[in-house]
Amino acid sequence: MQNFDYRTPTRLVFGENVIEKLPAVMAAIGKHVLLTYGGGSIKKIGLYDRVKELLKDFEITELPGIQPNPKYDPSVLDGVRLCKENDIDVILAVGGGSVLDCSKAIAAGAKYDGDPWDLITYKVKAQAALPIVDILTLAATGSEYDSGGVISRTETNDKVAYLDPLLYPVCSFLDPRYTFTVSKKQTAAGCADAMNHIMEQYFCEDATLLNDGFCEAGLKSLMANAKACLENPEDYRARAEMMFACTLGCNGIYSLGNSPSGWPCHAIEHALSAYYDITHGEGLAIITPRWMRHILSERTIDRFVKYGINVFGIDATLPKQEIAEKAIDSTYAFFESINIPMHLREVGIGEERIDEMAHHIAVNEGLENAYVPLLEQDIKEILVASL
Repeated sequence: MQNFDYRTPTRLVFGENVIEKLPAVMAAIGKHVLLTYGGGSIKKIGLYDRVKELLKDFEITELPGIQPNPKYDPSVLDGVRLCKENDIDVILAVGGGSVLDCSKAIAAGAKYDGDPWDLITYKVKAQAALPIVDILTLAATGSEYDSGGVISRTETNDKVAYLDPLLYPVCSFLDPRYTFTVSKKQTAAGCADAMNHIMEQYFCEDATLLNDGFCEAGLKSLMANAKACLENPEDYRARAEMMFACTLGCNGIYSLGNSPSGWPCHAIEHALSAYYDITHGEGLAIITPRWMRHILSERTIDRFVKYGINVFGIDATLPKQEIAEKAIDSTYAFFESINIPMHLREVGIGEERIDEMAHHIAVNEGLENAYVPLLEQDIKEILVASL
């Protein structure tokens, strides 16, 4: 079991009508608020109006239009500018993971005099950040309970994961009802994203029985509840459990004491969505079973056997190779069963830039140190197999 130093300072407020506590939480932080949100769904469900009503005694500046795979330019740069121009005390992010990720970069950039990209790429260590509160409307990324985010810079095809302990939200409000109107496509993609968060922590060299059980239960919960949400979008219990499982997926609790894995599927997918701006969860679902098949070997087979038996209930008396193959097939079949496109060509990615992306990933992601080391040729083979 590996050493660890763990802290999660974020307050989670979970359940129906919990945003009634929003004014008290915000008042303890400050009166000047930057309200960040995406394409307008929060207005359709009435959440925007409710937030404005609850914060009627606050001074609110708005940053709308934050896109999926949030962009450094314009969203991060615009947010930093607005914070500095309006003497912002606190950022209120209302939406999904993209809004939160963008808000985290803004929070650090607002307290820095140079180019915020210096912080995102770790050229400079942030010394301070604005506090963040969020109201979550999509179960997927877990950004509401972690200290990081992912920012895209379109002109260089970079999608960079940015982590800093200063960026944990102060408080996250999680009302599952706000996910009732999430489309089937985004519900499925959110499930795939959260499942991969868990898999990235499960497939490692050194793991514990405790964490394995936690991960296996999380995966089973996500699969069962995602299907229930797709069958009945207003199934509160299913939406609630899926939301909580997603929240826990990326804050490290699934892997305390485990050895690091390098998160290879995320590293590969980041290039796909940086180059082609595809839906992150869909890209992960496409890549994951191909990565699994690529790394299956005598060294890794026992991990796949345990995964297959405990997550999918595969007959433990079968030969190891058969169990492992069935586990990978079952992973693919689940994603396919929730109508995720399972080939890159289905999401608009052909073979034209495979070499370029494989090189970009090999140079920038450090996957030679992953659970199973991946060199440029390995990455290319995974991408080609995903076409």
